[in-house]
Amino acid sequence: MMDAAPALAGAGTGAGTGPAIGGTEATPGDLDQIRKEGLTGRQLRMARRMAQKYGLPATSDFDAVRLLRAAGLDPFQKSTIMEMISADGDSPPPAGEAASHALTVGPRGDGVQLPQTVKPIKVPSTEVRAEEAHLSEIQRIQRDLAKRRRRKSALLMARLFFFVGLPTLLAGWYYYFVATPLYATKAEFVIQQADPAGTQGMGGLLSGTQFATSQDSIAVQGYLQSRDAMMRLDEDKNFIAHFSQPQIDPIQRLAEGASREAAYKVFKRNVKIAYDPTEGIIKMEVIAADPQISAEFSQALIGYAEDQVDHLTQRLRADQMKGAREAYEQAEAAMLAAQRKVVDLQEQFKILSSEVEVSLITAQIGQLETQLSQDRLSLAQMESNATPNVARMEPLRRRIATLEAEIATLRSRLTQGVGGGKSLAQVQSELLVAQADVQTRQLLLSQSLQSMETARTDANRQVRYLSVSVSPIPPDEATYPRAFENTMVALLVFAGIYLMVSMTAAILREQVSA
Repeated sequence: MMDAAPALAGAGTGAGTGPAIGGTEATPGDLDQIRKEGLTGRQLRMARRMAQKYGLPATSDFDAVRLLRAAGLDPFQKSTIMEMISADGDSPPPAGEAASHALTVGPRGDGVQLPQTVKPIKVPSTEVRAEEAHLSEIQRIQRDLAKRRRRKSALLMARLFFFVGLPTLLAGWYYYFVATPLYATKAEFVIQQADPAGTQGMGGLLSGTQFATSQDSIAVQGYLQSRDAMMRLDEDKNFIAHFSQPQIDPIQRLAEGASREAAYKVFKRNVKIAYDPTEGIIKMEVIAADPQISAEFSQALIGYAEDQVDHLTQRLRADQMKGAREAYEQAEAAMLAAQRKVVDLQEQFKILSSEVEVSLITAQIGQLETQLSQDRLSLAQMESNATPNVARMEPLRRRIATLEAEIATLRSRLTQGVGGGKSLAQVQSELLVAQADVQTRQLLLSQSLQSMETARTDANRQVRYLSVSVSPIPPDEATYPRAFENTMVALLVFAGIYLMVSMTAAILREQVSA
């Protein structure tokens, strides 16, 4: 013990010189052994800082490690590092006090303080230090990853708020506090077809169903959504002026002096027409800023639909009747012409009926033939006498000659013309042809009349009429805007847009990086 005390005291006094700590000098073998431990640059820098803190004269990073170990300090122990960090702001201790971690001075009973030996700190092996270094590196990587995740999460939340949350908040603010309350009046009507008795065939099977009036319903739907209906509604009910009122919010308001196309867009947005082909019902919803005006708009549009249905059926019936009426008129004109021709022939030939005229001439010829036969018999009887009376025979001969001449004249009237005129046979032939033409034209006229009546029946069968099943009644509460539903829809829309843009950007980034 007496030999150890001067040595320790010498170590305490020699601490001020620096290299004499531990009683050893730096040798190349010790530095090479420290190099073989595979210390990292971070550990070597930490050792140099610790040596500078305790005032150890280290010539290099490896010499700092050697001096610290010679002083009984482990530069890579966590407690030592924490002590160094906590005392980083204090002034460094002198070189003589650096060895106080290895040597402690204990009090004696006589008041004299003598140095006492302490148990040296057990320095961990190289494997233990390497494992601790690996763990510290893993912890550093984990801290970096956590910090990066937090940064990415904060950036994602900021993007979501900017691209999704903020637009959704603006949309909700508009729907709840800015949008003008609108009232919707609903109405339903159906177009029906007349169903007269006696309908047969395929028309009878489809009559009374929605398939018989589907084209008319589609045509009426198209008309109610047309610019013509919008212009009529504006002329009758001031549609454009109603949606140009200043109390309507700027998004839904129609600007003053707006074009007809802008007004038509507002019309299509506020007048909704739908046709249900399964039931054949036309459903209409008219939106306005006032419930009474909404009902008036709906009533006016139903009136326009009725006019359109009447126009369509009237045109259809007119088209069906046009051909039949024209055929009847032509047949009637032809029959009148034929009848006029018969009259002209009768006036021309001074004959009312050729058959009557022929019968009269034939009767006259018969009578004359009878008289002629009697006179000839009388003449023959007189000539048979031995002494005939010439005075009585001569007048009889002249009478016979006159009868023969008259009979010849009458016969010539039947077959030959008199005075360059036509014969009775020719006159009768022309009259018979004309009369036959009149009969034919009369038959055609009766057929045309029957066809026209059939067409009239078919046209009456095509009659359409509009029946209102749900009358337009003004609502007592605002129908639009549906603030919550519209806000949720806006949220979904903005979220979908953001998702699509993000996926596209990620795919492009991956393609570029690859």
